[in-house]
Parts: sequence; structure tokens; C-alpha cells
Amino acid sequence: MLKGRRIVLVEDDEIMGASLLQRLELEGAQVLWHKQMFRALGAIRTPSQAIDAVICDIGLPDGSGEELFATLMRTGTPPPFLFITGQGGIVQAVRLIKSGAADYVTKPFDMAVFLERLSLLVSPKSELGFPLLMGVSPAASRIEALIAHAAAEDNSVLIRGGPGTGKDLVARRIHDMSDRQAAPFVAVNLAREDDAGLALFGSERGFNVVGDGTLFINAINRLPGDVQGRLLARLDLGFEGRLITACGNDLDGSIDERPFNPELLYRLGQIVIPVPPLTTRPDDAVWLLQQLFHKLAPKLAPSLEGIGALCEAAARGHDWSGGGREVRARLVRGLAMASGPLLQPSDLFPEHLARSDEMMSLVEAREMAEKAQIIAALDRTGGQIGESARLLRIARTTLWEKMQKFGLS
Repeated sequence: MLKGRRIVLVEDDEIMGASLLQRLELEGAQVLWHKQMFRALGAIRTPSQAIDAVICDIGLPDGSGEELFATLMRTGTPPPFLFITGQGGIVQAVRLIKSGAADYVTKPFDMAVFLERLSLLVSPKSELGFPLLMGVSPAASRIEALIAHAAAEDNSVLIRGGPGTGKDLVARRIHDMSDRQAAPFVAVNLAREDDAGLALFGSERGFNVVGDGTLFINAINRLPGDVQGRLLARLDLGFEGRLITACGNDLDGSIDERPFNPELLYRLGQIVIPVPPLTTRPDDAVWLLQQLFHKLAPKLAPSLEGIGALCEAAARGHDWSGGGREVRARLVRGLAMASGPLLQPSDLFPEHLARSDEMMSLVEAREMAEKAQIIAALDRTGGQIGESARLLRIARTTLWEKMQKFGLS
């Protein structure tokens, strides 16, 4: 399972580090061992090849694993992190999981269990019999790894992401990959419910029909304060099923600008899966466009042979602020408008036709091309500023200034 995988090991203890290095190499992994935070930071930010996972001790001589992870999260999407902690660091490790880390183990640990947990983080979904769900970018791979980890556990899951990021698909995939897959999957979208209490606790709704299956509550930010108390009380009584919730806001103690019960928030977010927007994942936007084309075109436009290269380039440069819903809506409309053998930019973005009698200025054309290229570089490197600047052959400060100019910072 680990053969050929590139693993970064961040561990200052000579005995522990040597033991892990030896065992991981026996499993066929390629291991880069760093004993200091600043060296690990550079290796993860600008890798010579893609990194599949990071094994990191929380206590380091020149900082902490938490500081390393937080720094990487501020500048992009790091590889899956598996933290190693002593008994006294469990609270800190749980906090890291809530911030987006993939998993943690507590010393002393069984090596077989450790390797199994690590394998879950790096296993591509094709090996598990499931097709890719989120895309082909490094960020999408990290989401897939977190889904696999969540499916193997039985803790509550909170999925964070904006509109159209596929939070419902993530919830369903967790259920389908778990040992509850044969049990009911019950979805409740509070954005569409007038009475949240009835939707969750009605005689034939929510908790009363899910049994030992999975209850998915979308738009948990719309849960009124009195129903929050009822939900917490229901969980305290014991729930034989699995609870997955989703919202579009950060975990800051309040949701949707209204106070949210902090104890309930903690209970809901034992595992957190952040889903970044398509705006930051242009490769995934093109991938999703291709997937939907192969699904919809045979029925809606059977004469079309595929998506033109210019159309894919235009899709890569679009900001997709509407997420997956916008991709689907534009494609359906484009399939109806297309007249040639290939889908063209004007089919997907008809608003550009309104400017067909106007010549785009050289400055506008240059800025559009620059933005598309910067987004592509950031996507390829998982948001790593230094590596993106190297690919673009510009200084880090220049890249940062352009990211601020184009609203990408």
C-alpha cells in the first residue's frame, strides 16, 4: 500500500525517527527525514516531487508540528498530515484535526495500526473501488484522503465549503465507503426546511428513520438555538447512527453570524473536512466539465465530439464563483447552443459575445492571461508560493503582488 509513496517524516527523536524510517522503507516508501521544523517547511513547500503524506511529531526543537501545519495552511493546501503525540498532547492533536489535519496517533502505538492509518491517507480511491470524486488537483487528492480517513472512523464529521463545492457528495461518499453503506443515508437540508425541529425529530423524519445509518444535516448554520439544545440532548442520549453535518463558515464559535452552542459545535466537528472552492482549483473545474460532458452530451447533444482546446482554456481561466452548479448550468446551456463538432468558448460563455465587436485591450488580454497562468501554477503546486514563483520564473514578491492584484491572496 505504501510502495513508491513519498513520505516526509518530521521527527527529532533519533530512536523513533530511525525506527519509523526503517519500517517505512521496508514497506517500499520513499522517506525524507527532517529533524527541524524550518527544514521540513522548506521541503514540503518546494518538493522536487509530489508528497503523499507527512508524518510529524508535535514537539520539535525549533518550533512545533502545529506551527508547521498552520504555516503551510496559510499558504496553500498541504499534503495529508499524520501527527504523532504523547498522552499530554492529545488536546492539541484534536485541535489540529479540527483545523484540517488528517489524523493523529498517540505514543506508544502499535506499528501495524500506525501503518494502516497511514495507508488510508495515501490510498487512491481507485484502489478502493471508487472513482475520483473531487478532481485531479493536489487539493482534491487531499479531500479524497480525508474522506477515506473519515469513512474508516465512526466519529462525527463537519464538512466546510461554499455553495456548489459538493458537500453533499462528500457526505454520501463517506457513507458509501463506510461499514454503514447498507444502512439508510438520510439527508436533511435545513436551507429548505421551515421547521428544523420537525425535519430532525418528526415521527418519520431525521433521527426517527435513520436507524444505524448516516444522518446528513446540510446548512447546519441555519439550526435555531432551541433546536441546537434538542440536538445536543439527543446526542447525549446516545445515537447508534453516524452524524455528518455541513456548513459554509469557519469554525470560529459562531455560524451564520448567530451564536452557536460551543459544546454542540465540538461534538459535530470531531473530524473536519474543508472543501476549497473551484475558484482555487482550475484543473478540477476542467476535470468536472469533462466529466459532465461525457455524462450529458450523449443525451443532449449527441453530434458533439468533445470540448475544444480553446473552450478548456477559457474554462481554466474562469473564476467559477458558482462552483459545480455553475459548471453544470453553463454546460447544459452550452450543449443547447453548440453548432460545430466541438464545444467552443462562446458556447460556454455567451456573455463574451456581447463584446465581440469590441477589441479587448492589450492590457486586459495580458492581465487575463497572467491570472490564468498564476492560478494554474498555484493549483499545480497546491498553493505553494515559492514553488509557484519558480514555475512562473518570477520573484516570490512579484507573485505575491500579482496575487493581491487579481484577488487570489
